[in-house]
Amino acid sequence: MRSDSGETVDGTGTSGGREAGTAVVAGAGVGGLATAIGLRRAGWTVTVLERRAAPERYGTAFGIHPTAQTALDRLGLGDALRAHAVPYRDARIRRPDGTVLAALPLERIERRAGRPELLISRPHLIDALLAEFDRLGGPRIAYGRPLSDPGALDADLVVGADGINSTVRTTYFGGRSGPRPIGTVAWIGIAGFESGPYGETWGEGRSFGMTPVEPGRTNWYATLPAAATAREVRDAFADWHDPIPRVLAETDPATWIRYEMRHLHPALPRFVADGRVALVGDAAHAMTPNLGQGACTALLDAEALTRAVAAGGPQGLPGALRTYDAERRRSAQRVAFGSRSLHRFMTARRPALRDALLRMLPG
Repeated sequence: MRSDSGETVDGTGTSGGREAGTAVVAGAGVGGLATAIGLRRAGWTVTVLERRAAPERYGTAFGIHPTAQTALDRLGLGDALRAHAVPYRDARIRRPDGTVLAALPLERIERRAGRPELLISRPHLIDALLAEFDRLGGPRIAYGRPLSDPGALDADLVVGADGINSTVRTTYFGGRSGPRPIGTVAWIGIAGFESGPYGETWGEGRSFGMTPVEPGRTNWYATLPAAATAREVRDAFADWHDPIPRVLAETDPATWIRYEMRHLHPALPRFVADGRVALVGDAAHAMTPNLGQGACTALLDAEALTRAVAAGGPQGLPGALRTYDAERRRSAQRVAFGSRSLHRFMTARRPALRDALLRMLPG
């Protein structure tokens, strides 16, 4: 197989005695690595191209819903997840003065699924994916290799897992769907103590969340219309209930991550193209973080795609991609729409009405 730079990528793959195909995955984030692992397990020869020069281990925590945990189990990564994850329970939505408005539905999710929502630090999850990819053998990840011309890749399958600014998406779907800012800035960090109480606090156009992430640490995130400096963030939440001011005061601003919240708009008409191209994760359906489902949907995409491809083999690839699209597109886009709708609700200009509606939710 040859990459877009013309370099030959060696390696062969077989599955159950049947010769499998070749694939190039653009992007070494959660969705890309999970897809690469699933394809390697199916016997495919897989090369991952990553524009960054080294593995990306920045970030704080991912929430992993039970459905995404099942996807990781099917990919052989469930034990690695549980080795570092912590359960998320007993979280509330509060007003800035600390008044409880509603409970997050974590206990209902656990009763229905038979397992709790889990939280894991992003570096732990990335390291687990990298370790499994390496264990399965084959070509190593090609770091420092931005993808400029996906159409020139000599591979049976091309997977765009290259994020919200996806080159693969733009090449095959044009520029109609693209990143759209929503007018909110998010700051995230990890405090070096267990804060409690966990959950989210909603104010007027602002919110603050705290979750466990691992023993002795707290994952936090703040959203507000605009804030250029750590001091402005601290000032914006200075009169909110404890321990929010302490969390901000005791987290080194040098470790904070700031990003402008964006989503992919309008929704794509399909996640596949040309009978050999598939999009996963943010490349297909980048969403706001309000539902905490970005990593989950990427993992569900990866498992569904690799399951369909393994069943169809290289000869049945066009049909396998149609199966993947039918399984994942509407589901993922519903989650993205729900997350965007929740953002609108959280940032409502009439918080009194919003809070009254929240109080009507079951506890």
